[in-house]
Amino acid sequence: MASSTLICETQPWKDLKSHVEDIKKTHLRELLSDTDRCKSMVVDFDGITLDYSRQRATPGTMDKLYNLAEGAHLKEKIDRMFNGEHINSTENRSVLHVALRAPRDAVMQSDGKNVVPDVWNVLDKIKDFSEMVRNGSWVGATGKALTDVISVGIGGSFLGPLFVHTALQADPEASKCARGRQLRFLANVDPIDVARNIAGLKPETTLVVVVSKTFTTAETMLNARTLRAWISKELGQSAVAKHMVAVSTNLALVEKFGIDPNNAFAFWDWVGGRYSVCSAVGVLPLSLQYGFTVVDKFLKGASSIDQHFYSAPFEKNLPVLLGMLSVWNVSFFGYPARAILPYSQALEKFAPHIQQVSMESNGKGVSIDGKPLPFETGEIDFGEPGAYGQRSFYQLIHQGRVIPCDFIGVMKSQQPVYLEGEVANNHDELMSNFFAQPDALAYGKTPEELQKENVPQHLVPHKTFSGNRPSLSLLLSSLDAYKIGQLLAIYEHRVAVQGFIWGINSFDQWGVELGKSLATQVRKQLHASRVKGEPVDGFNFSTTTMLSKFLKESSEVPANPPTILPRI
Repeated sequence: MASSTLICETQPWKDLKSHVEDIKKTHLRELLSDTDRCKSMVVDFDGITLDYSRQRATPGTMDKLYNLAEGAHLKEKIDRMFNGEHINSTENRSVLHVALRAPRDAVMQSDGKNVVPDVWNVLDKIKDFSEMVRNGSWVGATGKALTDVISVGIGGSFLGPLFVHTALQADPEASKCARGRQLRFLANVDPIDVARNIAGLKPETTLVVVVSKTFTTAETMLNARTLRAWISKELGQSAVAKHMVAVSTNLALVEKFGIDPNNAFAFWDWVGGRYSVCSAVGVLPLSLQYGFTVVDKFLKGASSIDQHFYSAPFEKNLPVLLGMLSVWNVSFFGYPARAILPYSQALEKFAPHIQQVSMESNGKGVSIDGKPLPFETGEIDFGEPGAYGQRSFYQLIHQGRVIPCDFIGVMKSQQPVYLEGEVANNHDELMSNFFAQPDALAYGKTPEELQKENVPQHLVPHKTFSGNRPSLSLLLSSLDAYKIGQLLAIYEHRVAVQGFIWGINSFDQWGVELGKSLATQVRKQLHASRVKGEPVDGFNFSTTTMLSKFLKESSEVPANPPTILPRI
């Protein structure tokens, strides 16, 4: 529901601008002493508990945020997304990643067509193909089982599937299903990444999944050609059809590449790259590794949040609450960043994935109508597993800049360890920090408290913690495939809520395109200089200088070297 009025010009926004000045006068120590307030800020849904009582907000703040959501037509915008309307207006597309995990009997339309049957046709094809590979009825050119998979893709074709793969690796059910198999992801065009991916693998037992919607993505296709050369050198060109499959919509280029079009798995324009992990982009490689049954549970978890997001009232709606609180922190407190801090090693790739989902979606400077925005949107997302972060950047979070934090914890470890005689088992030790750090950020430590502890006066300023630093906590009952799907969908929809309220298009990414087009010019120049000896021309002084130096210092590289694949 595009509007010519910017959200910052509405009365609810102005009310919040006034209200934040009152909140700034109140410390979290005082807010946390109000038990009724804290009770109102704990929400449970399907094995997930959200506690946002450590946000710098009161029930009155939340009412004003609900008013802002109403003024931004949030519910209407959510409905329009689920109804398949072209809310990605700059590309004239639906935004229907929710259809990728919809039940088989659901109806979700784009351009008057129910797309759910198409989704399930691809899912059924993935299920059949992955089972053939896993049970050995689909074998490589030499008759050996294909036990190793390299998924070649970049951006959304890489970060989401890698996050899910890493999260599943230690899950008992998933790891049992993956026994004897390997899944690797090749994204970087840097030959070092190629070398690492093929290290220890043999072409005769390797299946390569090439992920590119258009089959023209420069980095992905160069990596694909490199792996094709690796396979062909060992097994012959005809082996490519047995050892390479595609996730793409461009069947002509797939066939031209040497892959049987029957072994291409489709996805659609209404799936944005960073939202594509639930499409064949993620489902195919993950099913090859863990089996479709496990991946189906992941899809069902995401679907449970989709339905919750669509139907739950805002005061109980996890993505809506998270999205509104992010708007509150960014647009009214002016906090520029957000730390994502999972207290689970299995979630080590979660923050890198959400970096793309969030920053590529909401890093915009104009409204959906093209008007320049007089306020900042998006935030800088970063994070590490909590145990790492505590000894890395928590110093800044506690005593430097104020950075709102998302703490993510799990009640039951995927791999529990109990040592006799220890005060706490390993998971309890980890979770002790999950519970302690939010309070440390909220309460801080005053000079008076330090003086009572007889801290030397000259150290008091250095050991003082101002506190009043906002955070929220998400506590998951477990971390299985279902819960991983839920977590993914919560953050996907959180990002959408922010964009809907700010009035921007969270589903295009034109900022990615400029660098790509300039890189094309550089690529042509490098080729012309190496092959034809042409001087660097058409660039500014700085780029010309650096390019010329690069060409000179790397001149020993022949223009058309023989195929020599790196090894580590």
